[in-house]
This record gives sequence, structure tokens and C-alpha cells, in this order.
Amino acid sequence: MSREPGPASSSTPAPSVAGTGVEGNQPRGWRIYTRPEVLAMALLGLSSGLPFLLVFSTLSAWLHDAGVTRTVIGFFSWVGVTYSIKVLWAPVIDRLPLPLLTRLLGRRRSWMLLAQLGIAVGLYAMTLVNPATQTALLALLAVAVAFASATQDIVIDAWRIEAVAERLQGAMAAAYVAGYRVALLLAGAGALWLADLYGWVPSYRVMAALMGIGIVTTLLVREPQVSVEAAARALEQRLERRLGLFDLKGRARLLTAWFVDAVIAPFVDFFSRNGHVAWWILALVATYKLSDITMGVMANPFYLDMGYSKSEIAAVSKLFGFGMTLFGAALGGVLVARLGLHRPLLLGAVLVAATNLLFATLALMPHDLLWLTVVISADNLSGGIATSAFIAWLSSLTSVAYTATQYALFSSLMTLLAKLIGGFAGVVVDSQGYFVFFLYAGLLGLPAILLSLQLPRLHARLRASRPDPDTDHSPGPSGRV
Repeated sequence: MSREPGPASSSTPAPSVAGTGVEGNQPRGWRIYTRPEVLAMALLGLSSGLPFLLVFSTLSAWLHDAGVTRTVIGFFSWVGVTYSIKVLWAPVIDRLPLPLLTRLLGRRRSWMLLAQLGIAVGLYAMTLVNPATQTALLALLAVAVAFASATQDIVIDAWRIEAVAERLQGAMAAAYVAGYRVALLLAGAGALWLADLYGWVPSYRVMAALMGIGIVTTLLVREPQVSVEAAARALEQRLERRLGLFDLKGRARLLTAWFVDAVIAPFVDFFSRNGHVAWWILALVATYKLSDITMGVMANPFYLDMGYSKSEIAAVSKLFGFGMTLFGAALGGVLVARLGLHRPLLLGAVLVAATNLLFATLALMPHDLLWLTVVISADNLSGGIATSAFIAWLSSLTSVAYTATQYALFSSLMTLLAKLIGGFAGVVVDSQGYFVFFLYAGLLGLPAILLSLQLPRLHARLRASRPDPDTDHSPGPSGRV
């Protein structure tokens, strides 16, 4: 995710990313995946995904082996709250420089390195604790690892958005998904396999050592070159003046101004740039994952209730599902590079909703492994395309002055409503059956489809209402807003 105050006007231009304004020379085919930034994004995706399961399901298995009660193991799931509230400290990451590190590495890489070191040290420290007798201490260490992991996610998202132009954001999202999925295999099946052979302590220490991949990548990548000072400061000066902060003195003014600049300004910036379209944007952010997440809640129970064995489900989902997710994400990145943002975004919304019809058909069929493979493959292909397009679109909504804060807000909002509605999935299945449930999940995708259809027209109307380039804060050709 980048002075003596002077008069500030509302016509201050939006901040931009240096070096990303010319998109005609950007690769638009599969060659986009050979760019150094995209390759680095895959490794950073691995670093991002590695700690996730190590404080969730993999940790639960370790606790079970240590004789910890199921009740206590259930309490450990609260560690996940850390990921849901990361927007609370994202403003600090956007604004607070780290002594020495920021001067040496820049504001993004310095925070990235600190978070990765925190994860590695935290994972190693967990191996020094006896889960059976020091359960509370282990829980505190798990929270610390989750906090460092959520912080790393914030900074990696910001680096991804600022490092390349809009048309490459789909490829960056695809690379991130690929690295993240590989990390889930390593931290899930890989950690369990190591624990079975050598024990949990060596397993977690190997995982801690694998964080070295992210650390080395952070040291090798370039710090994004962004130009944000003039535009950001102009907006903040207007806010401070309107709120009367210039009348305050001393430390009270400094603290209040920091809060306004770091926390309030990102939201004001978003609404001022997007006008009335901002509410349509937030509605799409909140509804785009509705169908996908709701269906996913009941996917595994559905497979089991239909008579498929755990081995069959694992083989199909890991082999075909994993491969199709990676291919779908990569295809989504290419589509964004070739077609821009809106058409792949709409395509992803349509495909995710439509694949529920395949699941509804599967619910009416007898045991058929071939059809299960087709359905899971189609679902993962659609999900991969939608994920790349959606992440690229979300990235285009941020201002480089407040990348970390704004993207953390979007990433929190995009799952909130979906998780709440997804909690009623079992109620629908128990009362209506799987066929009706999948039709219901497909209908939940309609708001995202309709909003995706409307957005291009709304953006065009917004641009038409701001003909003066000095006052146009809507997304430009490069997508930087």
C-alpha cells in the first residue's frame, strides 16, 4: 500500500503510481506471468497462506494429539477473529514508519519483513511450549502469529496494488492464489505428514523455516514507487480545517490530526472520488461472494450425504479441483489484461451463480464419480476466474495514499454478509433439501450479476458529470483512482 500546509482545494488530483501510466506496452496474454513482480507475488502468496492453517485446523490436530479437550480446542477458533479485524490497525501500517527499516527498505517492505519475522519467531516459539500443560501460553502465541499473519496480509495486498498497473492486477491475483493454495497444502497435508513421521515440534519448526521464502522475496523485490504526498496532504488539510483542528495546540493536535489523517481521510477519499457510485460499489463488494460462500458451507456435507467416500472427495477436490482453481485464476488474470475489469468481473459472477445448477443436477443423480469430477472442476474453474477478477477490481478502487486501509476495509466487507447468510445454509438444506438449496445459492448470486451489469454505466455517468480533468476523481484509463 506512500510540509508546510497551504491552501487546499477540492480539485486536487488523485494520487498515482509512478511508472504505471502507460498501459499500451503492458503484456496482455499469458506472458504476463513471466513478469518479475508476478513471480514474486506467487512467493509472497505462499508466505501469506502458510501461517493460516498453522493457527487453525493443523493446530487443532496438534492440540487433539496432546489430549486437550474439544471444548478448549473450540475456543482456539477465536484466533481467527484477528483476521476479521485487521482493518483496525491497517491505518497504522499506512502511516507509521519503522525506525531504520523504513529508511532501508521502504514503507511496504519494512512492514512486510517485520511481519514475516514475527510469524517465523512465533511459530518457533510455539514448539517450545507444552500444549497439554501450557495451553494458555500456546493460545497467546497463536494469537501473536495470527496478528503478524494478518499484518503481513495487509502489507502484501498493498504492495501488490502499488507494484503494477491495473491490467496486471488480475495476473497478480492469480499468482497470489496459486502461492496461497500451495501454502495451504504445505501447512495442511504437509505439516500433518511431517508430524506423523517426526512429531509436531519438528513439523512446526520446518514451517517456521519455510517463512524464509517470504523473507528472501521481500528483500529482493522493489519497493513500489508511488507519488501521493501532494494529493493526500491536500485532502487531509481540508479535513483538519473543517474539523477545527488548527485551533488545538500541542500533543492534542498531533494525536487528533494523526487519527483524522490515518483513519477518517481514507473513507472521505473513497466517497469523494466515487460520489453516489460509492454505495453501489460497496453493495457489490458485500454481495459478490454471497453465492460462493453459501454454497461452500454445505459442499462437503453434500458430497458425503450423496454417498461419496472421503477418499473420492479428496482425490477429486485435490487433483482436479486444485488444478482447475489455479487454471481459472490464471485465465482470469489473462482476461483482465485483455478485456479490462468489468467484463471478467461480470463473467465471474455469472459463472459462480450458474455452477449451482450443476450441483442441483448432481443432487438428483445416483453415485457418479465422473459427474462429481465435472461439477467440482467447473466450480473451481469459475471460482478461480471470479477471484482474480474480483481482487483486481477491488485493487482498482484504492487510492495509493491509503492502500492498506481501504483494501483492508474491502476485504473485511466482502465476507461479512456472506458469512452471516451462509450460517443459515444448513437450515435451508434441512427444511428443503439439497436441490432447493443449490437453487437458493444460485439466486443469491443475482445481486452481484445485476450490480456488475450496472457499474460500467454508473462509472460512465460519474465521469460525464466531472468533465474537468482537474476535478475528475473517477477511475481513469489506468484504473488508479
